Amino acid sequence: MSVGAVNQTDMDIDLGRLVRAIWERKLAIGVVTAAAAGFAFVVTGMLDPLYKSETRVLIETREPLYSSDTRQPVNDAAFDERAVTSQVEILRSIDLAKTVARELDLSSRPEFDPAADPSVITELLVSLGLGKNPLDVPAEERVLKAFYEKLQVYAVPASRVIVIEFNSEDAALAARVPDALADAYLAFKSGVKLENNSDAGAWLEPEIARLQASLRDAEQRVAGYRAEKGLLLVNENDTLSVKQLSDISTELSRVRGERADAEARARTVRNAIQSGQSVDAIGDVLGSALVQRLRESEGAIRAQLADLSTTLLDGHPRMKALRAQLADIERQVLAETRKVLSSLESNAKLATNREEDLLGQLNTLKIGSAREGEETVELRALEREAASQRALLETYLARFRETASRSELNSVPADARVISRAVAASESFFPKTGPIIIVSALSAFLLSAIFVMLAELFSGRALRPAEGFAPDIDFDRAADAEVAGIAHPVAMRPTPAALSPQASPPDISDFSIEAVALQLMDDHTSVAICVSPEGDEGSAASVMLARVMAGEGARTLLIDLTQSGCPTELMAESIRLPGLTDLLCGEISIADAIHADRLSEAQIIPRGNANPRRAMRAVERLPMVVDSLAEAYDLVIVECGAAEAKGVARIARSRGSELILTVVRADAERLAATIRDFSAAGFPELMLMTTDMDPDSPDATRNAVA
Repeated sequence: MSVGAVNQTDMDIDLGRLVRAIWERKLAIGVVTAAAAGFAFVVTGMLDPLYKSETRVLIETREPLYSSDTRQPVNDAAFDERAVTSQVEILRSIDLAKTVARELDLSSRPEFDPAADPSVITELLVSLGLGKNPLDVPAEERVLKAFYEKLQVYAVPASRVIVIEFNSEDAALAARVPDALADAYLAFKSGVKLENNSDAGAWLEPEIARLQASLRDAEQRVAGYRAEKGLLLVNENDTLSVKQLSDISTELSRVRGERADAEARARTVRNAIQSGQSVDAIGDVLGSALVQRLRESEGAIRAQLADLSTTLLDGHPRMKALRAQLADIERQVLAETRKVLSSLESNAKLATNREEDLLGQLNTLKIGSAREGEETVELRALEREAASQRALLETYLARFRETASRSELNSVPADARVISRAVAASESFFPKTGPIIIVSALSAFLLSAIFVMLAELFSGRALRPAEGFAPDIDFDRAADAEVAGIAHPVAMRPTPAALSPQASPPDISDFSIEAVALQLMDDHTSVAICVSPEGDEGSAASVMLARVMAGEGARTLLIDLTQSGCPTELMAESIRLPGLTDLLCGEISIADAIHADRLSEAQIIPRGNANPRRAMRAVERLPMVVDSLAEAYDLVIVECGAAEAKGVARIARSRGSELILTVVRADAERLAATIRDFSAAGFPELMLMTTDMDPDSPDATRNAVA
């Protein structure tokens, strides 16, 4: 168990004292700092220098340049962060590390296999069974372990660049290893693609043979079905029956047009004959050569009639003959028109007959076309199957040609390329002698300064009580501090020689409460142990002393150690407040035990409510508590009541304490006897305090708080 010092909220750290302590020990700190710097210099000089080099690899898609294929390579494939991280793990794979280790013969270098030549200390530890024999681990595993300790592979953030770093005692080897690892990685990637191509070619070859046979069977089924059903093609898409149906339909349309045209022309001529209209406007009539000659003759006769009408009368035989010729010409024109009409009607009838024949053929072909359509559906299914087999075969053939073009290693580039080769370093990266010495010296200086400050803090020389705060003491920590011998020493001051046991009884009129308070302040007394042989009346004087000291501005605490609890009744608000007995029993902390005086600025630790017998078992801890409280208060008054000298000796171990004997009624013999008892118990000097004042009177209160 330990009792700590005062709470941080109640104690201040004296920074000036800490600085002075460091300055006082500057020589020792300087020696430690210089020793650390020298040791760092020696150690860095003994270490083997390490050199570091790096190779950078860019991850990108690289396709071969096709010589005969019209397709263009795709170079913009995206690599996400996980893909780049996967490539980092491939670069760190054991297979690549083994390849590089064998290629560069790393096992022959002591740097990578120090266990091959163990030191004497290692052999001694192994022989004693205190260490594991490093030769039990296979040599290759030892080399790989050292290899990975020197290797660092990482991806540059927000890029597809991978950095391969390697450090070694040999600058040339530090540059060769990352280059060799990058080359092994590129060869591995190319080998993977070549292996994929070989596997693809091995799989495609039998598949192509199977598809060729399947395609032949499908095409034979198409040809056989077409011959069986008569679905002969006349062009790329149409069969014979479809072509015939199309031709007949076209011919029927043409015949129908001719028939309609002939009927319309015949109807026009017929209507002209029936209505007696002139047929000169009818194209078919005018197209007749006979009608044209007759119209020419008619024109000549009409010209003669016009010429002869000037000399001959209408009854002249010549005139009659010419008119008769005109009438004959009209009859011939009409007869010729009827022949044209008959010809047109004949053509219309012929077209009608031709139309009927074509309709019959068309109907027959339609019946056959319906049957052929069902057969064509089956034919199309066979053709689609053959077409799918042909398309798949062409795809496989193209892929097979592509894999065949990548059958060599140089024809299949890896999906990465080296963008920066490693260069042998001219300066080592470890050890950095200057920074190591500076850091070591600075660390030694800081640790030394911290050690000095901690020593000052633990010794208490750098602590001072905080203004205006009551102590918060941990009882267990204070005990440990006392046992460890770090409690703050307080010088003990003697009382006046006039109070010695050999002296005659003194004049007690000079030892009033005010005089005692003044003496305590002049002597800077920190602990005052008050003994009141006359009981509660003397205890009341201790209460008055506490109030007088508080009235003078001193931080004063009274500890009620009496059996009656008189100080508690006079100062505390309630006699049931927790106090000293509760504290000694460990039920409360010191902060909870301290209470304010109801009539002054002083404070009190009441008697308490716990079992007094149980509390007295821990009374040996009380001096440590008093010492801790003395750190926070200007004066700690321990009122013991009518205690015997031996009992007071058990608790009066505080350094710088004064033993005050309170006298209420002067009795020289009794006083001398009491002084002799205390002298025999180890208290050769006492301070007397007398009073005849009631502590609860107005005058007492006024003087106490003045």
